[in-house]
Amino acid sequence: MCAFSRLQSVATMHFQEPLMPFSMSQASLPVFEVGLAALSGVLDKAQAFAAAKKIDPAVLLNTRLAPDMFPLVRQVATDQAKNGSARLAGVEPPRYDDTETTIDQLKARIADTIAFLKTLDKSKIDASIDREITFPLGPTNKGHMNGADYLDHFVLPNFYFHRTAAYAILRQCGVDVGKRDFLGAIPMKMT
Repeated sequence: MCAFSRLQSVATMHFQEPLMPFSMSQASLPVFEVGLAALSGVLDKAQAFAAAKKIDPAVLLNTRLAPDMFPLVRQVATDQAKNGSARLAGVEPPRYDDTETTIDQLKARIADTIAFLKTLDKSKIDASIDREITFPLGPTNKGHMNGADYLDHFVLPNFYFHRTAAYAILRQCGVDVGKRDFLGAIPMKMT
């Protein structure tokens, strides 16, 4: 039996076993809450770095990795968390003005987003698995996906992309952040 055939039979056996239930809310809300809290902690380190180096924090907020990328101030991943979760729950997300110019204002935006996420009805998010989600793609286009695909292939990847870009911008500027800062308070026991 060739390696591919063995892999196919192992994959077939694996998927015939009953899967442990894992809900849409379990796959999203804790990820957003932990990730946003971690991002807030990274911003704390950025603020301390700016103060220690006597750098205007606005310099950090306006730094970008490449000329065609958004600066740090636009990489704070609250929109994917709040808008994606709201659409899955079938409610209107809060509107933010997108006028933040300080680290404290970005941290307040993160706190507001986490507070909003805690108000969402988990059962409505869970029920969205097969429901069609319609969402804006730029100023004129709309995307259409079922809830599971929307979460797995659009919301979560975008959330991680913007968090990673924010982290990378600050790391490139010399802020002392590492993997543990990016991961945040993940639910893990250490022995």
